[in-house]
Amino acid sequence: MKLQWLLLIGLIFAVIIAVFAVVNVDDVPVNYVFGEAEWPLILVILASALLGFLLSSVLAIMRNYQLQRKIKTLQKEIAVKESLIATQQNEIGAYQKVGIQPEPQIVTSEKLVEEPVDTSLEQPEVETRKDEF
Repeated sequence: MKLQWLLLIGLIFAVIIAVFAVVNVDDVPVNYVFGEAEWPLILVILASALLGFLLSSVLAIMRNYQLQRKIKTLQKEIAVKESLIATQQNEIGAYQKVGIQPEPQIVTSEKLVEEPVDTSLEQPEVETRKDEF
C-alpha cells in the first residue's frame, strides 16, 4: 500500500512538472562554465528534474547497499554470539549434571577476562607525591 501511495505522489509530481514545463516554452540563456547558450525553458526544467531524480536515486541506492552490507555483518555477528551462548549453556548443563560449580568468568569482546585476584597478600604500594619536597 505504501508503494502505491509513493507511486501516486510521484506521478502527480511528474504531471505538475510537465505542465509547468509546457507553459514555459520561451528560450532562456543557460550559462555554462565555459560558455553560454539559448535553450527552451521546457528543456531546462525537464533536464533539471531528471538530473535531480537521477542524483537522488543514486544516493538512495548507495545508502541501501551500505545498509544491506551492515545488516549482513550484524547477522554474522549475531550467529557467532548465539553459537557462543549455546556452547556456554551446554557447558553449564554439563557442569550441573556432574555437580561442579564453575568459576565465574566475564567475557567481553569475545576475550576471556578472569576475575581479579585477591592482592591482599602482596606488598602494598607506597604512594609518593611529587609536589612535596
